[in-house]
Amino acid sequence: MQPYSCARDEFQGEASVYLDANESPFNGPFNRYPDPLQNAVKEKIGKIKKIRPQHIFLGNGSDEAIDLVYRAFCEPRIDNVVAIEPTYGMYKVCAAINDVEYRKVLLDEDFQFTAQSLLDATDSHTKVIWLCSPNNPTGNALNRDEIIRLLESFGGIVVLDEAYIDFSSGESFTQILNNFPNLIILQTLSKAWGSAAIRLGMAFASPEIIQVFNKIKYPYNVNLLTQQQALRSLANEKQVIYWKRIILEEREKLILDLSALNMVQHIYPTDANFVLVRVDDANAVYQKLVSEGIIVRNRNTVSLCLGCLRITVGTAEENQRLISELKNIDAAE
Repeated sequence: MQPYSCARDEFQGEASVYLDANESPFNGPFNRYPDPLQNAVKEKIGKIKKIRPQHIFLGNGSDEAIDLVYRAFCEPRIDNVVAIEPTYGMYKVCAAINDVEYRKVLLDEDFQFTAQSLLDATDSHTKVIWLCSPNNPTGNALNRDEIIRLLESFGGIVVLDEAYIDFSSGESFTQILNNFPNLIILQTLSKAWGSAAIRLGMAFASPEIIQVFNKIKYPYNVNLLTQQQALRSLANEKQVIYWKRIILEEREKLILDLSALNMVQHIYPTDANFVLVRVDDANAVYQKLVSEGIIVRNRNTVSLCLGCLRITVGTAEENQRLISELKNIDAAE
């Protein structure tokens, strides 16, 4: 296909008079269309992640990149994708939106997978396999050797969602991206970078895949305000490292406090900024917390997560308030 050619695509650099895009000459800088390829933001991300800008796609949250995978690589009503289960729900939602069959493969009791189990679910029309590591809602990092085995064995696209990688002790696959031309890695500014409101998702892949994404994305998919705030956030890397350290410390304290509660049956290992906890009565505990103005995520109906609540690590004060309310519920039982 021929992509839409916007005015800012046709001219590179700076000029003193812009009369090419039918913009208003008033109310600068908001009168001008933003950089359609977000080059300044990509340059900064590239330096932090040690990745060349040609390997970077930026979108309106990671959800845009997820949707683009379906639009680029899957033929509606013909092709299918395979995903681990349970995992992030948008992979399935985007499959339905794009009319693509979504095949689920259950994780084992340790929330792990084997490459072979996913390959067994594929056929000649399987174009994409979805992985999330650390996984949501389970919190654990997936087995690295099995991910590599899958990348080496599958002839289609493997998407590895690393939204929570900043909280994991494991290394990002971005460091070996060049080894796997079929790999797409998703990351985000929404978690460790504390910038969920600006909706900036990142995809890292081969230049060929990035070129496909750029061809089919909407021309100005990341607005100027988001690009400006992203640059401010990315210039604050030391602050983010500090935030991450605090969250990891609070995560350990939260796990310790939860383990002392009678209602808690099991706390699953986590490499993310949240904890999956199995309790005596997830629905009742959830509703009691809501009544006290404390919101956690009820995962009771999710595959393999019966009786589970997903609890995000907050500030020391927020975590302590949660534990206090859970102690009250514990005592009432």
